[in-house]
Amino acid sequence: MLGRIFLPSLFVALGYGFWASTSFKDISAGVALFLFGMLCMEQGFKAYNGSALQKILSASTDRLWKSLSFGIVATTLMQSSSLVSVITISFLSAELIGLREGIGIIFGANLGTTTGAWLIAGFGLKVKLSAYALPMLVFGVMLLMQASKRFKGAGWVLMGIGFLFLGIDYMKEGFSSFSEQIDLTKYAMTGIAGLLTFTLAGIVATVVMQSSHATLTLIITALAAGQISYENALALAIGANVGTTVTAVLGAIGANVAGKRLAAAHLIFNLTTGIVALVFIQVLLAGVDYLAGALGIASDDHTLKLALFHSLFNLLGIVLMLPLLDTLVRRLEHWLTETRSMRDKPRYLSDASLALPQVALQAVTKETRHLFSNAFTLIAHGVSLRRAGITGTEDLQQFIERPGPVIEIDIDEQYDRMIKDIYSANIEFLSRAQAQSTHEYSDAYNALRLANTDVVAAIKAVKHLRKNLLNYMQSSNPYIRREYNAFRVRIGEVLRSLSALRDSDDSVVALLSLDRIRVEILGNENEAAKVADSLIREHAITSQMATSLINDGAYVREVIQRLLDMSEQLHRAGLPYGEALQDELALRAEEIANIARHAGEVR
Repeated sequence: MLGRIFLPSLFVALGYGFWASTSFKDISAGVALFLFGMLCMEQGFKAYNGSALQKILSASTDRLWKSLSFGIVATTLMQSSSLVSVITISFLSAELIGLREGIGIIFGANLGTTTGAWLIAGFGLKVKLSAYALPMLVFGVMLLMQASKRFKGAGWVLMGIGFLFLGIDYMKEGFSSFSEQIDLTKYAMTGIAGLLTFTLAGIVATVVMQSSHATLTLIITALAAGQISYENALALAIGANVGTTVTAVLGAIGANVAGKRLAAAHLIFNLTTGIVALVFIQVLLAGVDYLAGALGIASDDHTLKLALFHSLFNLLGIVLMLPLLDTLVRRLEHWLTETRSMRDKPRYLSDASLALPQVALQAVTKETRHLFSNAFTLIAHGVSLRRAGITGTEDLQQFIERPGPVIEIDIDEQYDRMIKDIYSANIEFLSRAQAQSTHEYSDAYNALRLANTDVVAAIKAVKHLRKNLLNYMQSSNPYIRREYNAFRVRIGEVLRSLSALRDSDDSVVALLSLDRIRVEILGNENEAAKVADSLIREHAITSQMATSLINDGAYVREVIQRLLDMSEQLHRAGLPYGEALQDELALRAEEIANIARHAGEVR
């Protein structure tokens, strides 16, 4: 409802401004070009967000000072604290970094964002940027036409810088001509009322434009043209700093609890910094005057002094908050907790990671492993085996021969509680990720979709198997009891083997190991089929038992096949070169059958 009112009202106001003043049109066009330039730069930097970014981030966040440095450097290069915040939330949601490291990055990003003000005040206002912008746009378009993803990324970055320069130039020219028509300084306000009013204006402007960089650029160009007072410009800068947290909060809406904690930390830091800056503004101004003199900044160069003020109060915020960092982490973990529910929920998926294909892939891979972990327990209990017994070292055949109580479980109820929500979330996330990502990731996403489907199919096969299994595994007929316990052993051994492979970092080795498991399983199935035929011919079991044995043998094969396929697809998604490498290394189905047949003849 608010959007329906706000957007038309904004269009009407802009339309009137365009009609009333050519200068207003230039300023508005400058803001639009600046924002579009930032979007181009974000698009360009996203081309470099793959495994290389993860390695850099992992190496740059194992110490707090490294996290701070990463935030400063990344924001300085990308000129977008919002993009750095969204990247950090996505990595935190996927548990690729911890909350303490994520907060360190956010602290650094707030200081890094001040470099934009220095560049604009020290360089952007002193030269005609349009002279540099046009060549950048030309070279950017040429790079965009190349096939290489890296070249395209560089092209987007160059175009982004070009549009940023054009935007600054338009705003500068607009305010220069605007000052000849209207003197906005007559609306200047002093004292506490002016401080609070212009701080609120800075917050609103940043919320509307979703960019503190754009707001600061607007402030600096207006200040340079003499359209706002120095005191009011300082208040606007404080407001812009607080307003930029809105992007992080919006980015955390679809994130898990870890992402929400980081967004809350960002909000607390910027609010605290803003309040401190307002309360101690006179002390900060004295510090700015002293440092400006030491740095050789002229006393009347208010644009550079504004950039210095912006850096100083952000640095002060970091100095004040760093000693409280561990307390802040504990408080956030206490305030924002996982919602307790009888149904297991996704842990790693977040909307923020969808903008970063490599992070999205890792998040949904982790969530698929989470799904398999739950399915492991459900399948084990479905054939009346304990998880601890499967993952232990005891021989499963001996373990099963010792009679014990049947594990009572309602598979439908447990499926709803442990599987359904995670499976649905994974499938939805995969669909959204595929729609937003490039062809480079399509094979991996398809593999993960199949892996999720295989998990659910294996559970459904266990549900059908369980009907006769519970009856015959305790039958007085030793032959049918032996065969059904053999079913349990085969499923248990597959689960044990897959558990050992689940956390393997080398997908190629894991895929080759799966071929070995397939050969062994198929060989055992051939032997089991011969035994079952013999029992039927010798009338050791009744015809009803024989029918059940044949039908349930098919369910066992379904369970095992689905589990092996799931593991194969999961590891294939982690291959560096996609499906082609897997096809080259893996044995084909007929090769596995031939090996198993040969092994049976040798026995």
